[in-house]
Amino acid sequence: MNVGIVCYASVGGSGIVAAELAKALADRGHQVRLISTELPFRVPDYHVGLAFHAVQTPGYPLFREPQYLLSLANKIVQVSRDYDLDIIHAHYAIPHAAAAYLARQILANNPASKVPRVVTTLHGTDVTLIGSDSSYSETAAFCIDQSDGVTAVSRSLRDDTYRQLPVRAKIRVIPNFLDCQIHRRIEDPALRARLTGGDAQVRLVVHVSNFRAVKRPEAVIEIFARIRAEVPARLLLVGDGPDLDRAGRCARTLGVSDAVEQLGEQEQVVPLLSVSDLFLLPSEQESFGLAALEAMACQVPVVASRVGGLPEVIDHGVTGFLHDPDDLEAMSASGAAILQDPARHRQMSEAALASVLERFCVNAVVPDYESFYREIIDRQPALAEQA
Repeated sequence: MNVGIVCYASVGGSGIVAAELAKALADRGHQVRLISTELPFRVPDYHVGLAFHAVQTPGYPLFREPQYLLSLANKIVQVSRDYDLDIIHAHYAIPHAAAAYLARQILANNPASKVPRVVTTLHGTDVTLIGSDSSYSETAAFCIDQSDGVTAVSRSLRDDTYRQLPVRAKIRVIPNFLDCQIHRRIEDPALRARLTGGDAQVRLVVHVSNFRAVKRPEAVIEIFARIRAEVPARLLLVGDGPDLDRAGRCARTLGVSDAVEQLGEQEQVVPLLSVSDLFLLPSEQESFGLAALEAMACQVPVVASRVGGLPEVIDHGVTGFLHDPDDLEAMSASGAAILQDPARHRQMSEAALASVLERFCVNAVVPDYESFYREIIDRQPALAEQA
């Protein structure tokens, strides 16, 4: 199939998953066209079967802001015509599904143009934040309904979509996934020694996020401070965002700043996860929890909030621990307990890896997208699929 994938290029989960899907489809023999403002995160300069098409958004004095939606729709039309696209896969409802809908209408207006089918994948904040805003909700629901097929990355997100938006389309759940040949634990004693200060008794706790309020980075610091009172430990903060400074101030207030290392954004997180012992994710909301999945693939147990799609990824007491978001004491106790029990830590690490290998690797998930594409292509054209 000829597939156009529209996504954000930033370090967010939707862009990462869209890029990984593009690479996986190309590896399976499809021709894939990535459409974004710049080369998406984690995509190499060249990948067989995969090409990148940049969206250029010129600014004009008449407009208060660049017209990205119009430029994106125009680029989708161009790529579709030039490369005979069968599918336009929009990751994120607003603005990508809107641009895909507009592009399809433009193509349908020309009898000589092939009209590709549109698949929209919902990732989370396009529903829970943007779509639920009254300024966007009707537009978001309309564009979702006008797609030929709709997927969500978790059952939780599917249910949230129906609850928060007037969406009628049938939503299929296809979870996020990893390339498990890349996301796997790689022992690096030298890196671990550097991060622990050479002390074999020190445990490494890690948190990876975009450091926004929904990730609750201050809660990460509070949990770590309680764990450190029980276990010699250091905390690795990986990523950047508006709340990172608040996390640093919290660490100083709690007297643990000397045990907290801010590593900034890292294109490759596998080396850091591979030397870690525990992953903290006390988020207010997670539609899936891709960071948790990456940690599990590297055999790192996760202590997280029991919210959103996380219970679909983490099996409480088996691959990690889930607690009420406000119960920092329970999260701390679970974290300290697993770090103090090597046998159980090993058992949980092995269970985490086994769960990922069984349910969340490329070969377990990408065929679901392929079959969904074929189902959509073979279906009679329809502007909306009624639930």
